[in-house]
Amino acid sequence: MVQEFISEAEGRDLRLFVINGKVVAAIERCAAPGEFRANIHQGGTASVVRISPEERALALKATKTMGLHVAGVDIIRSKSGPLLLEINSSPGLEGIESASEKNVAKLMIQAIEKRLKRQK
Repeated sequence: MVQEFISEAEGRDLRLFVINGKVVAAIERCAAPGEFRANIHQGGTASVVRISPEERALALKATKTMGLHVAGVDIIRSKSGPLLLEINSSPGLEGIESASEKNVAKLMIQAIEKRLKRQK
């Protein structure tokens, strides 16, 4: 795979956690020194971030397009606006829960329970 390097991202990306068409948490991940990937499990750090309406819309559209009820959507900020990096259908919770201080797992379970009740 060949992917354009976006230098202005400076080793940072956003992880937006979407549940049933709603962004429930958003963090900015920063790469470890000497690394360009901002993954937490590779030594990156995370903090809560305020997202723009365009970033929110991109995450929701990407999740809907893929037909997902739960997704971790990775976005980078570029000179030309937000760019979609990746959509994770089985995103990890550790980084987003610790940085956002939100119980995302509980929100996922509540969403599943709600969907099951509607199906009965």
